[in-house]
Amino acid sequence: MKGTNLGEFEELVLLVVAVLFDEAYGVSIQEELSSRCDRNATLSTIHVALHRLEEKGYLESRLDGATNERGGRRKLLFRVTKSGKRALASAKEMRNELWQSIPKSAFNLSV
Repeated sequence: MKGTNLGEFEELVLLVVAVLFDEAYGVSIQEELSSRCDRNATLSTIHVALHRLEEKGYLESRLDGATNERGGRRKLLFRVTKSGKRALASAKEMRNELWQSIPKSAFNLSV
């Protein structure tokens, strides 16, 4: 398994896969990233992140049934694993601890 640290984009992709649950595939992830995070990412960038997260054990994939609207092609669907849920919980905890450690006066400064 590769390194287990999450980069910012990987964390966003992992969160979006969790949000989409059983409907997480390249295009749906791309649309969700655009609408919720105002991030425009190419499908190839998303697929690289998905496969990297799968290598880390944070995602699992499966092929969905072929449909006529996709020209008989199947979708590669992704789902967050238990390890992925732990990684997200850890990242959230770390961020919350950092936010809570910022002195109140740090946000009262004039810029």
